[in-house]
Amino acid sequence: MKSNYEILTANDIADILRVSLPTAYTVMERTDFPLIRIGRSKRVLRHEFYNWLNSMSNI
Repeated sequence: MKSNYEILTANDIADILRVSLPTAYTVMERTDFPLIRIGRSKRVLRHEFYNWLNSMSNI
């Protein structure tokens, strides 16, 4: 079964934002970040990440 949701990892976030991996983890810990925790793993749905990023540009 194929999912309609693309899930991003901390490495993906670091690449997209062009920041270090530790900085990506710091960003992902923000209270307004749409983080999904799966055990110790941290993930985010691609569309929710881009919605969040767009909202950050409006600040």
